[in-house]
Amino acid sequence: MSIAEGFFIDWDGNARRTDDPGGGYCCEIDTGARYVAVTTKSGTLVHEGTYYLSLADIEKAGIKASLVTGSHPWGSRQDGF
Repeated sequence: MSIAEGFFIDWDGNARRTDDPGGGYCCEIDTGARYVAVTTKSGTLVHEGTYYLSLADIEKAGIKASLVTGSHPWGSRQDGF
């Protein structure tokens, strides 16, 4: 897997950039498989998603998601975060 610019949907339904996932996480991408692995810096897998090259590709898939920055928190206090 490698690092590539693109987008994925987080567990709250937000679109995030693969180069700025936030939460101290990193993304590893397999563009051929359209797969994103979101991991901690030590490599623990915390989320898996579909890789989208552009926001238009997310819309084409029928997904309505707001693009958030890396500073936007993952989860909420209610979720235990």
